[in-house]
Amino acid sequence: MENCIGLIKNTYLEKGFGDLCKSRDVYMLPFGGRYRMVDIIISNMVNNGIKTVGLYTSHNIRSTMDHLGDGRPWDLDSRFQGLFLFTPVPMHSAIAQKGDIVDFYSTLNFLEQNKAENVFINACNVLNKVNISDVYKKFQESESDIMMIYKTVEDKKGELINREKMHIKPNGDLINIGINLGTETKFNMYLDMIFMKKDILITLVKESIEKGDATLINQAILSNRDRYKISTYNYDGYMENIVDVQSYYEANLRLLESETYNNLFNINGKVKTKTKDEPPTIYNEHPNVTESLIANGCIVEGEVENSVVFRGVKIGKNVTIKNSIIMQKSVIEDDAIVINTILDKATKVEADAHVVGSYSQPYVLGKGKVVRKD
Repeated sequence: MENCIGLIKNTYLEKGFGDLCKSRDVYMLPFGGRYRMVDIIISNMVNNGIKTVGLYTSHNIRSTMDHLGDGRPWDLDSRFQGLFLFTPVPMHSAIAQKGDIVDFYSTLNFLEQNKAENVFINACNVLNKVNISDVYKKFQESESDIMMIYKTVEDKKGELINREKMHIKPNGDLINIGINLGTETKFNMYLDMIFMKKDILITLVKESIEKGDATLINQAILSNRDRYKISTYNYDGYMENIVDVQSYYEANLRLLESETYNNLFNINGKVKTKTKDEPPTIYNEHPNVTESLIANGCIVEGEVENSVVFRGVKIGKNVTIKNSIIMQKSVIEDDAIVINTILDKATKVEADAHVVGSYSQPYVLGKGKVVRKD
């Protein structure tokens, strides 16, 4: 993979996450008890031999810098390759609009000066363990200009309405990408992951800026599908397309299924993250913890069922926690009830307080907030 760089593009979906993304980008959301979403994407790139990774951020750069630093946990702290963080730069008012085309345009010097001939683009909200090396090999063998990755999914309950739907020729070449309206229970969902020749990326970015006809690289590709050879790759492994609070909540709780957990953390390489030394979790004499992920550094004296609990959480006596995500350093005092809820970092549920949402609409308590008994 020496001849390929990895780019993690920003999808600007923060509005769909409410309080959870007031001060962080989507890719920095805590995930799976001790990770951030971006850890999974970077780890997969590195595990497949990509040595140069570029991440496009928003202006909320503080948590990103604190967590990723110089990229050392992923062995991306080398002098000339490694991890590059691209923050938004001031643009002429005519092109100052959100979209990955503008992001790529702001880093044209980086792209043009890098010696790699190919790029792998992964949207920051799409978690996966695709074998990038295998896809790259097929990309080269196909002699395609662009290869777009999809997954064939079943959606009998209509949970994937409005996701991107890929239409493909019998030989695997792309026809078009539309929107899933639920007319079919089984469809090819585009995963917002692309292999493409770097020169073509640069050309499409420049032309899109000049013509003003595309703000997203996907739009530019589709507008030029008769100009380039665009093939596709069907991925059938672990994947989460996290677009809002509900999909984030469900993706975390799905990790409580052993098969899903194994597919993410034990197949195609380990997931690396920033190291934090925490003592083992302390449980009371008769812990009542079932079907849950509990990170290190916690104190658990109450009941925890079907939940994900991050580092350093304190759970008091006679507490009931069900179907919830409890983030780092939160405190749930004695006799409190937390059900179908997402508690952001350093939140507090005081004694006897009840915080209850529903599975289809989990309650979200923003970072550092406190809930008191009525």
